[in-house]
Amino acid sequence: MKKLTRNILIAAGAFAVAAVGTTLAVSRVLVDVAVKRKVVKLPDSMQNKLTGGLKDDPHSRLMLDAGESAQNLNTETVQIRSHDGLNLTGHIYGAQKPKRLVIAMHGWRSSWQVDYGCSVNFYHDNDCTMLYADQRGQNDSDGEYIGFGVLERHDCLSWINYAVERYGTDIPIYLLGVSMGAATVLMTSGFTLPQSVKGIIADCAFTSPQGIWEHIINNNLRLSSRLTYPIANAICKREAQFDGAEYSTIMALETNTVPVLFIHGSDDKFVPIDMTFENYKACNAPKQLLIVPGAGHAMSYVTDTKAYTRALLKFFYKCENNGFDEA
Repeated sequence: MKKLTRNILIAAGAFAVAAVGTTLAVSRVLVDVAVKRKVVKLPDSMQNKLTGGLKDDPHSRLMLDAGESAQNLNTETVQIRSHDGLNLTGHIYGAQKPKRLVIAMHGWRSSWQVDYGCSVNFYHDNDCTMLYADQRGQNDSDGEYIGFGVLERHDCLSWINYAVERYGTDIPIYLLGVSMGAATVLMTSGFTLPQSVKGIIADCAFTSPQGIWEHIINNNLRLSSRLTYPIANAICKREAQFDGAEYSTIMALETNTVPVLFIHGSDDKFVPIDMTFENYKACNAPKQLLIVPGAGHAMSYVTDTKAYTRALLKFFYKCENNGFDEA
């Protein structure tokens, strides 16, 4: 009996060690995939699982094709220095007679061309000078890590200051973001912003790094975030220098005074629509909400372009004509 008990204890110990080892290994991979500049190559099936089937969305090809076309636009490349010493790159697509300036932040492991290629003509035709920023750790901007909005909100503020210095205080400025870019611009609203910042457009934003990581671990990867997330976050804090719970869109929106247009697709399997509802509820500033039926993650514009552009034009008008002050 003693021998049997000892064998059971040994087996249980070995299982526990193996489980801890597996959790550590999974956490390491998750951090590398999430925040390291160098892309970790995953099998297509795992990549699709991670993003909730984004690759299979019928609109993905349309966005990729539009992104390729956007690379041929005659843009001006500009650079600024971040608060922590990184060279950040932006691409300006100017309007002939600009009525407004839009600072656009792209999403996680994406690019401005892919996220805004389908809408670039709409903004241009409606007299918007566009400043498409490359997020830190991606594309032509410096940085070895992606900060899920916590770090990038400081970069967005730097782009706002650059825009004010270059274009003056008379032109209305808008902050535009998709996915992680949307979380970035919402977190930026927690700063005291110049009066010329008239509105924020947040398309399918998550609430915090912790919130989106736990959602993906639990729902997309079918793992336990209770075990995996604390380890992944500890690695992230040590290497990428941010904590997944240190800041959120909710914290920013509770003090924000700038009008916000919230947008989300009803069929988003990557960032849950409930996160936009949380953001909308937390926002005490003037706000509008557009839910696009049938749209997957970051696909609202291509799914219902008419509803999307109508909401944008209405938002611009209200922000620039004191429309939110009307009863």
